[in-house]
Amino acid sequence: METTFSYQKKRCQFGRQCLFSDKGPDLIDDYPGHTQWMKDFILRDPVDKSTQNAPMQSKHCVNTFRAEFSTSSMNHVEGGWPKDINIQDEEATKRYRRKIEKDDAFNPTIFQLAKTMENCILQNNAINIYQQYFDDVEPAPLIEPSSARIVSVFQDQCPVKRPISHISWSPDNGTKLAMSHCNLTYQAVPKPNESSHSYIWEMENPNTPYLVLKPESPCACLEYNPKDGNLLISGQLDGRVVIWDIRRGSDPVDHSQIEVSHRYPVLNALWITSKSGCEFFSAAPDGKIIWWDMRKLNEPLEVLIVDLVEDRLQCLSNALGVSALEYEASIPTRFMIGCENGQIYSGNRKGKSTMEKLNVKFDAHLGPVLALQRNTAYLKNFLSIGDWTARVWAEDCRESSIMWTSYHKTMLTDGAWSPTRFSVFFTAREDGIMDIWDILQQQKRSVCCIKVCDVSLKCLRCHEMGRLLAVSNSAGSTYLVELSENLTTSTRNEKTLLNAMFERENKREKILEARNREIRLKLQQQQMTEQTAEGGEKRLMNRADDDFEAKWITPEVKQAEEEYMKIVNEELKKRNLKVVEDIPEIDNVTNDDRVEEKQ
Repeated sequence: METTFSYQKKRCQFGRQCLFSDKGPDLIDDYPGHTQWMKDFILRDPVDKSTQNAPMQSKHCVNTFRAEFSTSSMNHVEGGWPKDINIQDEEATKRYRRKIEKDDAFNPTIFQLAKTMENCILQNNAINIYQQYFDDVEPAPLIEPSSARIVSVFQDQCPVKRPISHISWSPDNGTKLAMSHCNLTYQAVPKPNESSHSYIWEMENPNTPYLVLKPESPCACLEYNPKDGNLLISGQLDGRVVIWDIRRGSDPVDHSQIEVSHRYPVLNALWITSKSGCEFFSAAPDGKIIWWDMRKLNEPLEVLIVDLVEDRLQCLSNALGVSALEYEASIPTRFMIGCENGQIYSGNRKGKSTMEKLNVKFDAHLGPVLALQRNTAYLKNFLSIGDWTARVWAEDCRESSIMWTSYHKTMLTDGAWSPTRFSVFFTAREDGIMDIWDILQQQKRSVCCIKVCDVSLKCLRCHEMGRLLAVSNSAGSTYLVELSENLTTSTRNEKTLLNAMFERENKREKILEARNREIRLKLQQQQMTEQTAEGGEKRLMNRADDDFEAKWITPEVKQAEEEYMKIVNEELKKRNLKVVEDIPEIDNVTNDDRVEEKQ
């Protein structure tokens, strides 16, 4: 039976119809020459013109003495002996040999000369062309240029094109793609004929969706169950989480109650490792992280509010919004979150309080953390995407990242590690360009750059085999990008070299952190010394005032002051004025100041 597939397309989409005829060529226009115009021009003869296609360079000459070498041969029969050794005397030659063999430099010298001698001997040997000489040597790989090409496009079936907010590959070798369409613009008004549908596509059929998901509210994220390709979870625009089973059709199986759900759109939802295989957790910009069991969505298993101030009660109004979420199945109790203020927190679910659960902090970016993912081979190293740069971190270094890209002119929107080549990661930009980075090859710029589309890229996800990459944009289209073989296949020494690079950068950052701590400690000590010196000066001034009073204010002076005040008060009483209780303080002013005051 022959397998066929009909491809249908409207006539208006083919362009203008081509009409052919047997008519010969026609002259459309002709411009005759004007003999009068020739008189206005002067013929230049001869014409001499030179063009230099290379930049001019300076030249510098230095006179040096050339060393002349000559090659000569000599025949060693007995070997070289000192003049005071008689080669005919056997005892003298044996005694000299024993003396030389006991020298410390004898063995290294022999090994050094043996290589040169062996090379000279092997030059006379003939090579057998039928013998395999290099069985244990790995052939050098051919240098292949890094490249990528678009092989397929999946488009939004809705008349009003909506951005794609999340992509997920199915666990059955990535034969299907789940895409969630959602407009996350703040207070965006839905357009007419705008639907809330999301789609599941088959890789071999980019024309018709495999299944259309019909939620009540648009899906902000959509994630496959890593063990069952029929189950999916989604985070909705209204803050709820929804369970899907593709065997039951396009309608959701179950959803959470809005009273116990998030208050903001659920941007991230990931499955976690559990005995039942039914648990997952979600995060949203409202500052809550909620753990769920798909069999009982009426009540969450655990709720964590990202409020990291110890002295106050946990409150959503003070919580940090979560913009990125990361979970590794091999570390069941650990997770990582990226916040809207640019900080990254490494969490442990076994902690009792919020500070114990989120005990490690990284000051990562200037704006929200848009993507977060651990390296497949080195779980202590993770990638973060935010503002205009991508950074590679190590859990041991908390003050700074160990590697980072230069700041781009346009903002980065998403990023991911390659699952097969551990030194390669991908970044998506708002100008429609996807960059491919290989940190073993070069760190200052990407090894490959591909223009995917003319609109902003939103998210990207790599296939588990590493050869394909799904990249989506804000116009509702997803592009399937195929990478070259050198970007997907690892060499034998790559893992060793990457490990050495991570260790070297980690050690360098630790040295810098220790140096920064030392500088901060010195500054603190200097400030404390300055404060102590200021306090000592004040004490010395007060002490000087006390010494002045004890030295100059004698009993005679006090008696004179009392008599003076008595006379002043008696005069004031005669004039019916207020009595002065104490001697007024005399300001330290000059005669010129008194003259100005009188004037």
